[in-house]
Amino acid sequence: MSTPWVKNQKLHPVLSNLLPEGALRNLIAQQLKTHIDHEFNILTSLGDDLPGALVATVMAPEDIPDYLLSPQAKAKIIPVPANINHNKFSLAGVQIKFSMKLLHKGADERYNLTPKGELGDWIIKTPSTQHQFVPLNEYTAMSLAAMAGVNIPEIKLVDLNNLDNLPPLNLPNEQYAFAIKRFDRNNNTRLHMEDFAQVLVKYPHEKYNSANYAQIGKIIYDYSGDALADAQQLARRLLVNILLANGDAHLKNWSLFYPDKITPRLSPAYDIVTTNVYMENETEFALNLGKNKNWYRATFADFELWAIKAGIPWRVIKPHLHDVIEKARTLWPSALKDLPMADGHKKVLLEHWGRLMGDFRV
Repeated sequence: MSTPWVKNQKLHPVLSNLLPEGALRNLIAQQLKTHIDHEFNILTSLGDDLPGALVATVMAPEDIPDYLLSPQAKAKIIPVPANINHNKFSLAGVQIKFSMKLLHKGADERYNLTPKGELGDWIIKTPSTQHQFVPLNEYTAMSLAAMAGVNIPEIKLVDLNNLDNLPPLNLPNEQYAFAIKRFDRNNNTRLHMEDFAQVLVKYPHEKYNSANYAQIGKIIYDYSGDALADAQQLARRLLVNILLANGDAHLKNWSLFYPDKITPRLSPAYDIVTTNVYMENETEFALNLGKNKNWYRATFADFELWAIKAGIPWRVIKPHLHDVIEKARTLWPSALKDLPMADGHKKVLLEHWGRLMGDFRV
């Protein structure tokens, strides 16, 4: 805080993490005719509808304080192009997704890109051009997670024909998009949230290698408005990610949110996907758990070491892990048969369950 954050292209990590990555970022940069690394232009375009409650508003040149233009800051005023508000929303992450408004038209539910000034209340993830049946995968994984006691928002599979005003996209021949209710929106009100890359002041490219699950656990246990419940929920999700072969639970896929606008709480879960159906020979979680990163070596001992490192009493965590395993073993095998995951993906997940150590084998 004592010196200016002076960069030519990159925003401070707290702001940089509000912007999309990957295919969605490329799409927006093309529309803006700017470079994908020119984060100032991208933030200016998307600032009306960012994740959480922050809003980025363009200032008139005459309103910019003189100290920002001092020789030490090395800053200069750049006029904002007229078409800079071509896009209205920003969603952090790699996948193509849209913030949309649910409109009821009789029995037909339709989702629309929101007009200017309105906030989307659903995130719609269209089918991937790289991997098959990702919406069906995510819907299945999130449904299984909920059965094991993970707190998730409302989710749906939505027919692509029910999505209106999408930009031209070269989508694969799949029927459904994945829809998840935004927990950072309440009608037209913003609720603040921050992912753990923002909390730890790390750039998005550092999301896999700059922290571990013990650090996340310690922050939640030290600062949450309900430390015990949120630490127990965190432990459930860590185990569920192992059971579901989700290797992508990096820093940006864990968040705090502020339902009362003051007190941080662990947000509902999102982006739980069985990733090993797409990543050949994948065997690892995204971050270290205790001293282990391998699904197929994980036991209760790793979770006990994680709890010790995070400063969370093991006795309050252990029963919740046993509950997850009991629910998974009792409910998941029959539930998986009826869930919409592709048959080939179900086969991989069943094989994964059989390869886990005895503590966690389903």
